[in-house]
Amino acid sequence: MQRFIITRLFHGVIVVFLAVTAVFFMLRLTGDPVLLFAPMDTSAKDLEEIRERLGFNDPLWVQYGRYMRDALRGDFGESTRLHRPALEVVLERMPATMELGITALVISLLIGIPLGVLAAVRHGSVWDRLAGLLAVIGQAVPNFWLGLLLILLFAVALHWLPTSGRGSWQQLIMPATALAAASIARYARLARSTMLDVLRQDYIRTAHAKGLAGHTVLWRHAFKNASISLITTTGLEIGRLLGGAVVIEQIFAWPGIGRVTVQALLNRDFAVVTAAVVLFAIIYTVANLLTDIAYAWVNPQVRLS
Repeated sequence: MQRFIITRLFHGVIVVFLAVTAVFFMLRLTGDPVLLFAPMDTSAKDLEEIRERLGFNDPLWVQYGRYMRDALRGDFGESTRLHRPALEVVLERMPATMELGITALVISLLIGIPLGVLAAVRHGSVWDRLAGLLAVIGQAVPNFWLGLLLILLFAVALHWLPTSGRGSWQQLIMPATALAAASIARYARLARSTMLDVLRQDYIRTAHAKGLAGHTVLWRHAFKNASISLITTTGLEIGRLLGGAVVIEQIFAWPGIGRVTVQALLNRDFAVVTAAVVLFAIIYTVANLLTDIAYAWVNPQVRLS
């Protein structure tokens, strides 16, 4: 197990390294980096002074080495809008994004998996068709459109929930639900298909023949084996939730990393954008590492391979 974790950790470091490198070259492939954040009326002389001060006149490999050295220390530059370290600006928004993402993930698991299990157990029934319909709708409707519908219904029409902000559980309900909708659909479809495969296995029929209670066979034997696929999917879902949070945070004015990243893009504050992208890569890598460890713990054959 220790060797497995070290191998996965090494792979994660490589992913983060590639993400940091990609950000560096993407910024320079757009042209002169100084033109991206300098005011439009900046004179040619001032532009040249900025290039010299920031080291953009140095050879590319020198810039890359300096960039990686600073990145290892967590130094991505200073925000041109807030005049504070970029990483500090992003990290102070991290709790809000984590709160939204974890809540959405929990909602997805608590609704999507039971819905899929119910559809598998009641295969071919009205419950099965209803679960399939909800799964299709959940994946077909964009999360931003669902977010707007929730605002119109529960905030504008019914006045039940606030439209924006953070600070109370009422303000969390709509953004977390809008963010979780597609994940609920994916979990439901995966749980249904996986459970149908498991319930057809011989050892399930043997368990029933031994006289075990139906709920014992369902949850202790069938679901335990079906959960392996669900654990694997969770790592991917975390990445999807992080990506979806960028849009949802804008709609509901949720003060997270996604919102500050969009604001930084609009203000051409690329130090903050760089810090946010790198932090997203680290979160995604850590989440997948934990998923791999959980998968290996449930299925020991993975450690051997």
